[in-house]
Parts: sequence; structure tokens; C-alpha cells
Amino acid sequence: MTAKNFYLAMAVVGTVIPWLFFGSFFGTHGPDIPLFLQSLFANGAAGGFSADVLITIVIFWVWSWRDARANKVGRWWLVLPASFFVGLSLALPLHLHLREPPQHTDCQKN
Repeated sequence: MTAKNFYLAMAVVGTVIPWLFFGSFFGTHGPDIPLFLQSLFANGAAGGFSADVLITIVIFWVWSWRDARANKVGRWWLVLPASFFVGLSLALPLHLHLREPPQHTDCQKN
């Protein structure tokens, strides 16, 4: 498995697993965004974890933007909605996938 394919697989896993939890929440409570945001900080443990991830996402945005410019990463902007609608578990492997050079398969002519 190439690094590019590994990052793509981790992006899929990083989307599915969080959305199992998000889907359960929204299935129970409906699209109640204020309650969802309140639940992120329901207690000290959840609040500390949520704050840690939110701060890390902001740092990731800055790093990935600079990295994308330096390495000419196309479609860099996709990490922004990825981090907003899923989280860092999608945004980071997506950025790394986009950063990898395209895979070329050599086709032999008969």
C-alpha cells in the first residue's frame, strides 16, 4: 500500500468513526446545533478534550496553508470544510493525501 492510499484510507476511517457518534447524537436529538455545541463542553473532561481539538485544528489550518503553499498542494482548501464538518481525523489525512505526488502506473504496450 502506498502512502497516498494509506492517507486516503485513514481519511475514510477518520470520517466514518466520528460520524457514527455524530449520527447517534443527531439521530437522538435532531439537528440541534446549540445542544451539540453545549454537549462538547458538558463537563470538564469533554470540555478539555474539545478545547484541545479545537485549538489543534486552528494550528493545523495555519500549518497546512503554509505547507500547501511551500509544496504546491492543489485543492488545499478542502481541509477547511473537512475539519469543520468532520474534524482533524479527516482533515489531516486528507491534507497528507493531497500532498503526495500523483501515482503513475506504467502500462506496458504489447
